[in-house]
Amino acid sequence: MRLNEVVYTDAVPVEGYGPGFFRLGGKVYEGAIAVLPQGVAPWGGYEDPQTLIEAAADLDVVFVGTGAEIAHLPSAFREALEAAGLGVESMASPAACRTYNVLLSEGRRVALALLPV
Repeated sequence: MRLNEVVYTDAVPVEGYGPGFFRLGGKVYEGAIAVLPQGVAPWGGYEDPQTLIEAAADLDVVFVGTGAEIAHLPSAFREALEAAGLGVESMASPAACRTYNVLLSEGRRVALALLPV
């Protein structure tokens, strides 16, 4: 098997996570976060679609990590993101982190909104 080193652009991959935190770019972030092409920002959860909508011009899809278990997104939240032209995929936060890292390594225009596990 041939292994290739993954080189990321300006966006940072998720390096790890645990109860109440995420680690990206060597820094630990507590609570809910949004991982955008511009960097990592605090995220207000489902009541805060605006943080993601502001980055819509640079994105195609947002992966929403719903915590330790997969959960349905509130309709108003999903509809606000879709009205801004964003694709929205919900999954448990660990799966969202893995999926985000894979697509980021492929150079895709992705973002990540995470609730802690």
